[in-house]
Amino acid sequence: MEMEMEMGSSLTHVMLVSFPGQGHINPLLRLGKLIASKGLLVTFVTTEEPLGKKMREANKIQDGVLKPVGLGFLRFAFFDDGFVYQGIDLSLKSLEVAGKREIKNLIKKYEKQPVKCLINNAFVPWVCDVAEELQIPSAILWVQSCACLTTYYYYHHQLVKFPTETEPEIITEIPFKPLVLKHDEIPTFLHPSSPFPSLGGIILEQIKRLQKPFSVLIDTFEELERDTIDHMSQICPQVSINPIGPLFTVAKTINSDIKGDISEPVSDCIGWLDSKEPSSVVYVSFGTLAYLTQEQIEEIAHGILHSGLSCLWVVRPPLEALSQEPQVLPRELEEKGKIVEWCPQEKVLAHPAVACFLSHCGWNSTMEALTSGAPLICFPQWGDQVTNAVYMIDVFKTGVRLSRGEAENRIVLREEVTERLLEATVGEKAVELRENARRWKEAAESAVAYGGSSERNFQEFVDKLVNVKIMPNINNVSF
Repeated sequence: MEMEMEMGSSLTHVMLVSFPGQGHINPLLRLGKLIASKGLLVTFVTTEEPLGKKMREANKIQDGVLKPVGLGFLRFAFFDDGFVYQGIDLSLKSLEVAGKREIKNLIKKYEKQPVKCLINNAFVPWVCDVAEELQIPSAILWVQSCACLTTYYYYHHQLVKFPTETEPEIITEIPFKPLVLKHDEIPTFLHPSSPFPSLGGIILEQIKRLQKPFSVLIDTFEELERDTIDHMSQICPQVSINPIGPLFTVAKTINSDIKGDISEPVSDCIGWLDSKEPSSVVYVSFGTLAYLTQEQIEEIAHGILHSGLSCLWVVRPPLEALSQEPQVLPRELEEKGKIVEWCPQEKVLAHPAVACFLSHCGWNSTMEALTSGAPLICFPQWGDQVTNAVYMIDVFKTGVRLSRGEAENRIVLREEVTERLLEATVGEKAVELRENARRWKEAAESAVAYGGSSERNFQEFVDKLVNVKIMPNINNVSF
């Protein structure tokens, strides 16, 4: 232990703080491994519940033990925020109060290995305040698209009109592709009818603090969103916008078994796909939080059956805190396809047997599909998903629309499901979608390759970390 502390004490120390959600932990942990691989010491921090304990078990984590990653080291620190789900507002406030206290305690604990930079994702914006108070440089990892970042920026600074309670269907005109967003295409947290206004509020708290960090890292790449990235850099020149993605692509180059997705495969998905013909399987996954009614599940299932495609479907266990009912698939689909609770999504999307991806259009899944060459059947629900769907369909041109999101307030029927599946897998449209996806895949691989746009941006960021001169002022802070 002492030897490891000695080894770590000579390295630049960076602390990453993640919101305790799977879609936030995964990309931030990928970033952490990338930073460590360059010869730095990374401490990854999140809460014990709901995922910390499972991460500890999955990675065989021992407190204080440094795990080698490339030329550097990674370690984990989990804190108890007293997690008892009491609704979004109280849970976010509880996380902030406990988080500020525990982050300061950790920085004090590691004063012999002074933290040179704090990095957070957007649902824990108060980390920027801690960094400012302790005089530590900070950075943000934005885990949505640059288009969504810019849309939130426009909303916060009231640069254009957005839907209001009196004008709920107003069109938002923005000077970057696709130029206008309909009322059900802006991130739903910004709409007055949103059932989750607190989530929009917490993101806007990060936008309010956008000038505090010295760098905003985005899990995208220049070639994908060049116009939007350039526009954001022009309207907010004091903020350094740095696309460094797709993180899942570049993270594959690091030889590390440390993982953020704590679910384990219960069956051999890849072996099953190996037994299937090329482009014969629709992969279905709606992420960790999107929850569909049983009626909608059955319509999608029968639509797949009528399409003639086989199916690999990820059905997550219901979330106990939200009192969700288990989702049941028809027996015919189970006989023809494969139903699992988890699968290695990156490998699945790259498999030749997969014809298309029926997805909720979360940004992590969108990026993985886009850069794996898989056409998307867009079934967004809420949040940034509805905006991502617009870009996949109208800008990147690798997707077809099955739903407009929860604002539609309707069940999408099986006939529509079948029609969209066939559109994405058979005929001229299918060829066009797959060719566009192939081009984006090549562009993404070039971006993260040595000398590529994302690789250069990331290396410049690491160089700044190593050369940081500002030291934490922890002696005069009340804990």
